[in-house]
Amino acid sequence: MSEIKLLDCTMRDGGYLNDWKFGHDNLINLFERLVSAEMDIIEVGFLDERRDFDPDRSIMPDTESVGRIFGSLDRGTSMIVGMIDYGTCEISRIQPCQESFLDGIRVIFKKHLRREAIDFCRKLKGLGYQVFAQAVSITSYTDEEFRDLIHLVNELQPFAMSLVDTYGLLYENSLLHYFCMADEGLSPEIGLGYHAHNNFQLAYANCIAALGRNLSRTVVVDGTLYGMGKSAGNAPVELLATYLNEQFGKRYQISQLLEAIDVTLLDIYRNVHWGYSFTFFLSASNACHPNYVTYLQDKKKLSVKSINEILSSITEEKKLMYDQNYIEELYLEYQKKDCDDRKDLRKLQERLSGRDILLLGPGKSVETQRDKILERQRSKDYTVISVNFVPEGIACDYVFLSNAKRYVQMSTRLSDRTLQARVIATSNVTATDSFDYVLRYRDLLDEEALIADNPMLMLLKLLKQFGVGEIVCAGFDGYSVVQKPNYINPNMEYSYSTETAQAINRDVIEGIRRLGMEERLEFMTRSYYDV
Repeated sequence: MSEIKLLDCTMRDGGYLNDWKFGHDNLINLFERLVSAEMDIIEVGFLDERRDFDPDRSIMPDTESVGRIFGSLDRGTSMIVGMIDYGTCEISRIQPCQESFLDGIRVIFKKHLRREAIDFCRKLKGLGYQVFAQAVSITSYTDEEFRDLIHLVNELQPFAMSLVDTYGLLYENSLLHYFCMADEGLSPEIGLGYHAHNNFQLAYANCIAALGRNLSRTVVVDGTLYGMGKSAGNAPVELLATYLNEQFGKRYQISQLLEAIDVTLLDIYRNVHWGYSFTFFLSASNACHPNYVTYLQDKKKLSVKSINEILSSITEEKKLMYDQNYIEELYLEYQKKDCDDRKDLRKLQERLSGRDILLLGPGKSVETQRDKILERQRSKDYTVISVNFVPEGIACDYVFLSNAKRYVQMSTRLSDRTLQARVIATSNVTATDSFDYVLRYRDLLDEEALIADNPMLMLLKLLKQFGVGEIVCAGFDGYSVVQKPNYINPNMEYSYSTETAQAINRDVIEGIRRLGMEERLEFMTRSYYDV
C-alpha cells in the first residue's frame, strides 16, 4: 500500500490572490497551525530573485530569507519546502540544505523547458535538498512527450514528480491516464504527486480518485486551506485531511486547520474572492488559458455564444500560452462577419441623406438632461438614432446596434411591439431574429483607433457616407477620469483606470478628426469628446 503524504501550499498558491502579502503574523499563524495539524509537507512560499525580502510576504529572493521569517519556529514532524518557477531564481541564491530551513524545493516548469529544468533540479539535489519535479499544464503533454519526461525524471531520481493540472482541465479518466502512465514508468522509489485546480469543481473528487489507486509508491496530494489559490482555487486541504482520517486512518488535527481558516483566511476571502466561477468554467471547457476569457469578457461586446466560438478557434499550440496580440486578432476577425449589405445601404441612404440627425448615447446626461434633449427634439424635424441602448421617455427612429452583449441586454425592449424604432445592426451581432438593416461590420471600423469598433465612430463614419445634414450629439459623455458612473445603466459600465479613460477619450477625439467631422458635430450635453 502506498504511503500518502498531504501537502499544504496555501502560503504559495494562495499568494497569487494577495501578491503573497499575508502579513508576518498571519504567516507565522498559518505555519504553526499547519505544524500543529501534523501536516506532512508544508510549502512556505516562492523563491524568486526578482522580489525583495519582505517579512510580510511569502515570496522570497533566496533560501536565507525563508529562515528570516520561519527559522525560529518549531517545525514538528513536517517536511518544509519552497517552490521555484524555473528561471526565476539562480542556484547561487540557494544555500546548501544543511544551512537552510527548507528540507525540499519544488520546481515548476513548462513543457518546452523540461530538460533545462531537470538539469536545474539536479543542481538542487546536489545541494542536499529533497527535490520535486512539478510538470505544469500536464494536459499539454502528448503521451510521447510525457514518456520523455518520465525518462528525464528517472535519470534525476527526485523525491517526487507531480502532475500539475494548472487550468483545472482534467476529468477523472484523463487524470488516471496520466497517473497510471507515471506509475508504470517511474522508478518505484520516486513519489507521485497531484496538484489540482477547481475550474470544473473536480479538484477534491480527482484527489480522491488518485488516492484510490492504492499504488506501491509514495503519493503526494496537494491542497490549500479553504481552497485558496490561483484561478478557481485548489482542493481544500481540510476536506482532504478529513477524508484521509476517515478512510486511511490518518491523524491530522482538523481543528487546527479550521482555526487557521477562521483566524486568517476568512478575512482575506471577504476582500479577495476565489473558487469556482463562470470565467474559469469557460476557460476550462475550452481548454485554454483563463486570460483569453477575461480579455474577451472585458470587451463587453460579446455574447457568451460568441466568446465560446472565438475560444474554440484558438490553435492547440496557443491555448495554454496566453498571447494578447493573438486573441485581439481572433476577436477582430470574428467580428468581421461578412454580409451583402448593398441593398440595406441603399435603403438607409434614401432615408437619411440630407436629414438632420440627433444622436443619443447611453451616458448619464441622457437621464439628467432629458428635458433639454426633448426640447431640442421638438425644435426641429430630427431623425433620432440611439446607439446600443433604447432610451426611456425619448422616441427614436432608429437604434444602431454594434454590440452583441448590449443586444442581449436589451432584446426584450427591442421586441416590444410599441417600440417604433427600426434596428440598424452590424454583421457581428448574432441574433435569431432578423434586423431591419444589417451592415458589414468590417467596413465601419477605424483601424487607426485604440478601439477599432468604437460605436460612435462607426456610426459617424456611416452618416458621413450618407451625406446627412446637421448632427447633434447627446449622451456621449466620454469616460470619467474620476471614479463615478459613466452610463445610465450600471450593467453597461466598463472598469477603466484614469489613464486608460483619458487615452480612450483622446482617441475618440482623434477619430472624429480623422473623419473630418469636428466642425459638423454639436455636443448639446457635456462631453469629454467635445472638440
